[in-house]
Amino acid sequence: MADPSPEPLPPTMRALVLEAPGESLVLKTLPTPQAVQGSAVVKVLASSLGAHLRQLLSGQVFTFPTPFVPGTRCIGRIAALGTDATTLKLNQLVLIEPFVRGRDNPDVHILFGGFDGPSAASKKFMAESWRNASFAEFTRAPLENCWALNEEILCGKFGYEIPELLDLGAYAVSYGGLRGIDLKAGERVIVAPATGHYSSAAVEVASAMGANVIAASRNLELLKKVQARHARVEIVQFQDNVEQDTAALKQFGPVDTYIDISPGVASQSTHVRSCFNALEQNGRASLMGVITADIAIPYVSAMFKNLTIRGQYMYEREDVVGLVKLAESGILKLGKGAGRDIVGEFGLEDVERAIEAASTNTENNKSVVLTPWGKI
Repeated sequence: MADPSPEPLPPTMRALVLEAPGESLVLKTLPTPQAVQGSAVVKVLASSLGAHLRQLLSGQVFTFPTPFVPGTRCIGRIAALGTDATTLKLNQLVLIEPFVRGRDNPDVHILFGGFDGPSAASKKFMAESWRNASFAEFTRAPLENCWALNEEILCGKFGYEIPELLDLGAYAVSYGGLRGIDLKAGERVIVAPATGHYSSAAVEVASAMGANVIAASRNLELLKKVQARHARVEIVQFQDNVEQDTAALKQFGPVDTYIDISPGVASQSTHVRSCFNALEQNGRASLMGVITADIAIPYVSAMFKNLTIRGQYMYEREDVVGLVKLAESGILKLGKGAGRDIVGEFGLEDVERAIEAASTNTENNKSVVLTPWGKI
């Protein structure tokens, strides 16, 4: 629960610094960031650490300025506020989500602590304003990326531990995709593949939104684990045969929507064609994956069926508002309630052990977190 009174910011803090792409993270003492207009300084309680962090920090996937403090979504408490803050309060529990956009130009965007975006303007935006993220005791973040959480409900009534609240950040991605194609309660949606970190989150979110879900993937064992948690989830194991897979997807009834969160290695998969074929008249599809190669789609079928195909990068602000409400209502489960396990909590000084633990626990229901102030 919230501390009774705020502590003054210390002059320095510990942070993990990446000096150059491909190097190891180094624990350093840095000046504690100060709140300026449009920002909040947050005491970081728990920060996600992905299974592919070492690859991401190599600079071969995403670009970023160096030196910098990496990070991603995190949970923390407001430690200081800019003078223009009107809603957030000191000591309030917040989620920092990493999709940061320019206030005067939303086409300028970065992923806080990981990617300086696709344009020269976005790279300048990160380098000069938001270089240091959440692998630290404190971080400064834009006010609009700090989302107040009802601690009394989430941690009190529902009993969630602080690190379990990090699921909200992963859920936001799929919620944005599902909202983008206007998924409605009672509709049927294909989630494919459905056994990755973000794609399995799409199953959780779509179920909480009242949809009937077809979870499809090659890994039958993981699909059965996903199905066991939800009454309205059917599963399909892909066979890499378009006709067979299409028939399997259609066996449960008319399919209204399809969300795809494919990894880059799926460029040779036939599942996208099968899922498009399974959509009914006026079906909608959301493409959120990272397939880097061009792939074939059933062009004539899409035309005759009036399909809407929408590319979706991340989410909108109103999506995060709705997602937090869904969790605070109790409909959307987090952490152990969603079958997700935190397999390790590590301090900043143990980051190499944390990276190793994350890289060896890659199943969608397992996660590793950094806790800069010790185990919560």
